[in-house]
Amino acid sequence: MQPGEEIENLISELEQVVNEGRTPFGGGAGKKIVDVGDIYEIIDEIRRVFPQEFADARRIVKEENERIDHANMQAEAIISDAQQQAMILASDQEIVRLAEQQAASIRDQAQQYERDTRYNAEEYADTVLAHLEDNIKSLTNSVARVRQTLSENSGARNSSNRVDW
Repeated sequence: MQPGEEIENLISELEQVVNEGRTPFGGGAGKKIVDVGDIYEIIDEIRRVFPQEFADARRIVKEENERIDHANMQAEAIISDAQQQAMILASDQEIVRLAEQQAASIRDQAQQYERDTRYNAEEYADTVLAHLEDNIKSLTNSVARVRQTLSENSGARNSSNRVDW
């Protein structure tokens, strides 16, 4: 039997006793003559059953509340776990994003360093070659002057060393 079913049956029985009651001789509207003993018997039975029915109903409500509390705790645990997982994933994604950003920055710096180094190396090579060219020109001029001097000295000696016969 379901909780409250026995009380419902007793109330139905009480209604039946009232419905089966006789109408008073004078025809009083809404009045019936019933056996008071039957009514008291049903009321006593209701009083006897009611505490047990009430206790059963309270037990059922308590069990349902415990199930709801347990379900809420499980739901909160699941939500908490999901939030932690989301934070871990977000953190991992942020770390990856920052690492990619840092890698891009390092790559850009390396490319700029490579361009600067190449430019500076070319500038240095050009400067060294320009000095070398100037030194070679100076050396060539010096060689030409020495040859000129040798040529002039050789011509003057040849004319003074000449013997006329």
